[in-house]
Amino acid sequence: MRLKVLLPFRVFADQTDVSRIVAETHDGSFGLLPRRRDCVAALVPGILTYQSDADGEVFVAIDEGLLTKIGNEVWVVVRRATRGTNLEQLREAVQRDYLTLDDIQQSAREATRKLESNFVNRFARFKNE
Repeated sequence: MRLKVLLPFRVFADQTDVSRIVAETHDGSFGLLPRRRDCVAALVPGILTYQSDADGEVFVAIDEGLLTKIGNEVWVVVRRATRGTNLEQLREAVQRDYLTLDDIQQSAREATRKLESNFVNRFARFKNE
């Protein structure tokens, strides 16, 4: 298989001899082998693992994103990625960097929901007056 890991402004990885990929989704981890059916999956922050003939087993810490498999091509589109050999350090990077940002984003979304709710309530009261 050919694996491309794409970031917003550059190609992070382009590997042509990939024999296995393991990724994490909201429903848990799943694996891809070359003859698996085509699929699309929403990825959560975690560790993407792939096996290549040239590099062996490679670990990549990724932010949330999207995985698409079409034929022999697998594209992973994420906001951030970090390659490493020490799995424990990559796990810590995911916990520290990627999941913290999600907490900030969730707080911002909650504040936006409250503003929208207040606006709708005030608009409904104004319409009824």
